[in-house]
Amino acid sequence: MIQHIKRLLGIGKPDPMRGNSIVVNVEKLERRVALLEDGVLEEYTVEREGDQNIVGGIFKGRVKNIEPGLKAMFVDIGLDKNAFLHFWDAIPAALDAGLEEIQRESRTKKQQKKISSKDIPDIYPVGSEIVIQVSKGPIGTKGPRVTTNISLAGRYLVLMPYTEQFGISRKIEDPKERQRLRKIVQKLSVPEGMGVIMRTVAQGTRARHFVRDLAMLLEQWAEIEARRAGNPAPACIFQEPGLIERTARDFLTDEVNQIICDDAETTEFIRQIAGKISRRAKRRVHHMPVSHQPIFERIGIQKQIDEAFSRQVWLPCGGYIVIDETEALIAIDVNTGRNRGSKDVDKMILQTNIEAAQEVARQLRLRNIGGLVVIDLIDMRHRKDQQTVYKAIKDRLKKDKAKTQVLQISPIGLMEMTRQRLNESLRDSMYEPCPYCQGRGRVKTPMTMSVEIQRRLNTVIQKHRDSVGDIVVIVNSDVLNRFKSEDSSLLVELERSHSGRLIFRSDPTLNRERFAIIDAKTEKTIDQG
Repeated sequence: MIQHIKRLLGIGKPDPMRGNSIVVNVEKLERRVALLEDGVLEEYTVEREGDQNIVGGIFKGRVKNIEPGLKAMFVDIGLDKNAFLHFWDAIPAALDAGLEEIQRESRTKKQQKKISSKDIPDIYPVGSEIVIQVSKGPIGTKGPRVTTNISLAGRYLVLMPYTEQFGISRKIEDPKERQRLRKIVQKLSVPEGMGVIMRTVAQGTRARHFVRDLAMLLEQWAEIEARRAGNPAPACIFQEPGLIERTARDFLTDEVNQIICDDAETTEFIRQIAGKISRRAKRRVHHMPVSHQPIFERIGIQKQIDEAFSRQVWLPCGGYIVIDETEALIAIDVNTGRNRGSKDVDKMILQTNIEAAQEVARQLRLRNIGGLVVIDLIDMRHRKDQQTVYKAIKDRLKKDKAKTQVLQISPIGLMEMTRQRLNESLRDSMYEPCPYCQGRGRVKTPMTMSVEIQRRLNTVIQKHRDSVGDIVVIVNSDVLNRFKSEDSSLLVELERSHSGRLIFRSDPTLNRERFAIIDAKTEKTIDQG
């Protein structure tokens, strides 16, 4: 109890193995932020020098073309790829289901003309200027997705300049607290035509903090409006702050016991941001100087990061999950593995599935995986067990800031879910497809290559029978070993059909799937793969 109070007050040495901690690693080319819960890595974010994070950015764009078949338009916002604006995202949106709408006592609800998707091409014709916000960054070959429903996030409030809606996060469950926040919202001096949302972190916050937060957001919007008026389209008129500032703004809550950073200048910067929140928050920011061992290795985060990129992830019970990211969906397979501890098979399967469900929810956050996710659970006979597993993943997903939707387990044991995808996954942002296997993750066997090369040699011999003498074949050393052993008799037979010699040479640096067939006399390449 005493230790818990000390951590809340920022007294004593920080202990990242206890409570909720944010660890910040700052290097010249990269900044990394890790969220730990009792030493277990729950979220991991990387920002590299030169990275352009456009999600949340506000742009003054120009409509380039309208596609009625897609019910969408493409907007030039000054990037390599035009932004995609669906007609639905150009219609004033209702509040999210996770928010409770509040009708302000001082205002009567205006009867506004209802806009449908059919009206959008007339409202925004080709060539017209439009103010939009990026809701999803460019992924793969797709450009960014945008919306006309602009919002600005503060510490406690979200300002919506183009709608008069007011709301409170439903994650605030205490009825008395919700009533208190409703009264505060009623008293806020929000300009005509604008609305606000109270974020989850608003819980327990004094009224004066909301007034300060609103003033800051209104000042920020005034600057955006000035840039909109002063810059021709296309132009970026607002950009979300960098990783460090976003971390302090979004994560430094009462639930977070400490922020630990290995860079003195960045630590001071975080303290300044925290100081605007409260003195207590400022005391929870600590500097851990760089020693002979990097901070992520010292705390044990690096090992967990390396495991996050593994295809196979082990569970405490001895089972494991296998995660495969494909173009269409994320496929996750659950296996019992080494879990043989219980004589009750149903109990053992239930335990494995529960741990798998909890780990899947964690891995989705860690890897920043989005889109359609299909989980192949171990078959459970009882409906009660299926509901237990379903509840386990739903409870764990409550920590996820991305929007998720989970369906009940199907009759064939599949659980389907979707997770909001705002940016590329961690894998796609840090890795690129292998130039050798073209992203397959597999290479051809020596036998396969032997067959292919013999086939190509036969073609070359037939085609150049009268013009080419000795032939040099350069192959990977694994393939050459195959030629010298199992396939030696076949090569002798092939050489007999040719007037010259077949000379085989190995190149250990050569990709197994590559080879070259060369005219020994002219040293010109006849064929290659």
